[in-house]
Amino acid sequence: MSNELIINSTQDGERIALLQDKRLVEYHFDRNDTNYSVGDIFLGTVKKVMPGLNAAFIDIGYTKDAFLHYHDLGENIKTLNKYVKTVQTQKNTSAKLNQIKFEPEIDKLGKMADVLKKGQQVLVQIVKEPISTKGPRLSCEISLAGRYLVLVPFSNTVSVSKKIVSKEERTRLKRLITSIKPENFGVIIRTVAEGREVAELDKDLRTMLTTWEEGIAALRTAKERDKVIGELGRSSSMLRDILNESFDSIVVDDEKLHNEIKTYIETIAPDKLKILKHYTGKVKTFEHFNIEKQLKSLFGKTVSIPGGGYLVIEHTEALHVVDVNSGNKSNSETDQEATALNVNLTAAKEVARQLRLRDLGGIIVVDFIDMKSAENRQKVQDVVKEEMKKDRSKYTVLPISKFGLMQITRQRVRPEQNIVTGEVCPTCQGSGKISASILVTDEIDQTIEDLLTRQNQKNITLYVHPFLHAYYTKGFISKQRKWFLKHFKWVNVVKDTALALTDFKVMDEHGDEIELKSAYSEVNSLQDRAVETE
Repeated sequence: MSNELIINSTQDGERIALLQDKRLVEYHFDRNDTNYSVGDIFLGTVKKVMPGLNAAFIDIGYTKDAFLHYHDLGENIKTLNKYVKTVQTQKNTSAKLNQIKFEPEIDKLGKMADVLKKGQQVLVQIVKEPISTKGPRLSCEISLAGRYLVLVPFSNTVSVSKKIVSKEERTRLKRLITSIKPENFGVIIRTVAEGREVAELDKDLRTMLTTWEEGIAALRTAKERDKVIGELGRSSSMLRDILNESFDSIVVDDEKLHNEIKTYIETIAPDKLKILKHYTGKVKTFEHFNIEKQLKSLFGKTVSIPGGGYLVIEHTEALHVVDVNSGNKSNSETDQEATALNVNLTAAKEVARQLRLRDLGGIIVVDFIDMKSAENRQKVQDVVKEEMKKDRSKYTVLPISKFGLMQITRQRVRPEQNIVTGEVCPTCQGSGKISASILVTDEIDQTIEDLLTRQNQKNITLYVHPFLHAYYTKGFISKQRKWFLKHFKWVNVVKDTALALTDFKVMDEHGDEIELKSAYSEVNSLQDRAVETE
């Protein structure tokens, strides 16, 4: 399976597309004005302590105060608060934590009011970006993500990803990291660290320690609301998380961004530099790689699936609902159960893809076509689970209920991707209204009268909807003949199925379109102005 990362730079930010076998599976838009990304660390100020919620609202500069729950404080919050205060008051405080004395851990069932007070400054990290009407969600359990490791200050625990199943490999990695990590820094070993040598892991660890030292240096002079440590951009963070042997190419169309990514890849994976390419073609990047067309077809309310079925995706405040429909697939199988199974298996793959593509989070309810066989329901569930393994977000998939519903929960840390696939109606220009159809013939008659008499046009051609064509040409003495008898000039009338019932156009004898201004639109415009002046 080929993996390609296409990055298109725009005025508002970077559009990032991940393709697998030329099919779009992930899409992200990294805006230039996004200052509150997952992983950013701020020096916040406690604005309110809410005993009823056992939480606090923290001001980090966003329009709405960020939310911090007691369970997200971390066991060593008192040690963190003391260290932050020491760094701000004693400018020579070291970023190394080997000499730090840990304060007593907080009670897991304690109260927020016992730990934080109004007006107190606290070091916090964004774990969930602002979504809808809600502000960011915060944590005081600070962590710095690298390619192979995650560094956790104020901890001594070394843990290994559950996805590394080999007992020998888990023991090897744990022993290696324990031997090289600094004191009072915990480490989480990521899945991609499997099989890596100590030199690669040590280099990753040193990079994160440098980031921590730079953050502490910034903290010494930081004021409230200041960002102390910023997370990587979406493009760099995606490279950090998913860059592996299966990657075929990374294409960037902006020279400055290309150089930034080149520098970053030289740091994390120098052997991958050869797959980085700078696109300089005349055709737009997303159009050249057929991404634009895929975006338009995949982000609508209705999404087609191979074989004739389709999905209907609806969004509510509490959850997302996906309805699976067979469409014209119903005649391709011998019985109803076989049809339902076939459509559901195809839909299961597309549902998993849509969750990644739109970055849907929270509760997702999928209404599969009813199947009587428990074995068939299990097959569909197995396909969903297999496809979801490619997802980097945390998720849970529940069995299909007797009503044919599958419930999926997926971690949501940033707003979902939404692309407007509808276009403005060329007839009503998006207003939802057209001129009264009963008046169109009067408008055409007045236009022809004006062209033949005042403008002295000859051999003109009128293009109209087929219904109007019949109105003007049928009958012994048609409207077309009446025009000839009145003006002694023949008007060609041609039917055009592309025109709406209330639209028409007129060509001169050379085949050029004559610009027309509707008399009725002028009247309406004058009426609108009169209303405005009143």
